[in-house]
Amino acid sequence: MAKILVLGGGFSGVVAAEQLAAQLGDEHQITLVSRSRRFVFYPSLVRLAFGKCSVDDVSFDLRHAMLDRRVNFIEAEVARIDPSEQRVAIAYGEVQGQLPYDYLVFALGRRLATERITGFYEHAHHLLDVNKAIRFGKAVDDFHEGRAVIGECAGARLPVPVYETAFTLARQLEERGERERARITIVSPVSISEQFGVDVGLMLKRALDARDIEFVFDFSATRVTKNEIQTSSGKSLDFDLLMLLPPFQGSPAASYVGITDKEGYVEVDDAMRVVGHERIYAAGDSTNFTGPKMGHMAVRQGSVAAMNVVAEIKGRAPVAHYRHELTSVIDVAGKDNIYVHKDIWSGEPGSVRQGYFWRWAKRAQQEYWELTHA
Repeated sequence: MAKILVLGGGFSGVVAAEQLAAQLGDEHQITLVSRSRRFVFYPSLVRLAFGKCSVDDVSFDLRHAMLDRRVNFIEAEVARIDPSEQRVAIAYGEVQGQLPYDYLVFALGRRLATERITGFYEHAHHLLDVNKAIRFGKAVDDFHEGRAVIGECAGARLPVPVYETAFTLARQLEERGERERARITIVSPVSISEQFGVDVGLMLKRALDARDIEFVFDFSATRVTKNEIQTSSGKSLDFDLLMLLPPFQGSPAASYVGITDKEGYVEVDDAMRVVGHERIYAAGDSTNFTGPKMGHMAVRQGSVAAMNVVAEIKGRAPVAHYRHELTSVIDVAGKDNIYVHKDIWSGEPGSVRQGYFWRWAKRAQQEYWELTHA
């Protein structure tokens, strides 16, 4: 019996554990380790912040879900991995000490490197956990006039929530009869076209202009004060409300074992195998793939990793290979939502669609995930 350890309770870890259990049954021992027993559906945190759904709508009990699928669950914090000894060190939680493995799926996600932005912790809101989203929502309720700055820092790699926040804020201010008293500005290190491509960039710019939302690019925030966001080149903007996505960095649990790049992301091939190490796979935000880090990518990577672990256990070559594609629906808080699909590795122009249907499709996808995993 092989011991398969899955580290991380996000999209990629949950999908990998589920598929491993489905394909291997009771023949092997599958254990999922997560720092929290609550799974959070991060794409819905913008809706949570604006009171469009509840905490129970965007999360579920991971322990219950895993046990239903015959996966052992441990709530604990992973300190580090030791590939040479095939062990994982647990810092604290339901168990402490060393967990041995025969196969490892590393899916611990990314760390928020807020320390890179002076004053971020004290003065900025973000939407990357439930409590922070609720806190930002309360700040929105108290915002009635002045300037709202919504943006991402260099290295944040998650542009969609920035635009959805700006569009939803504009809609809410309109509904409250306060839109003319408020100015909304999006800040970004790069242009919209660099984020999504030319076609999507044009559509988004038209949507921003239609809602009188300002876009400022070439703005890499390095410092935040009580009422001002600044760059190292001397640019600055005042604000009365700030939502800023901080830089990402790879999980520290993979550091110092020779499997990461300079940003701490685990280096993998297209079979999701960790380069230079046997029986170790990685998936999700923890990997070193270029471009944005989004939930649908993590789901597909977790699936590829699981299929290839099963193949390796059965003595076969990898049976699945990952294609790095961007598929996203940007909710513009209206009828003209934008759908984009693009192969990031090929560099070819992607397909772009616009219309009300894509808002429905996004909601349907979220509801399907929540229904099938709760």
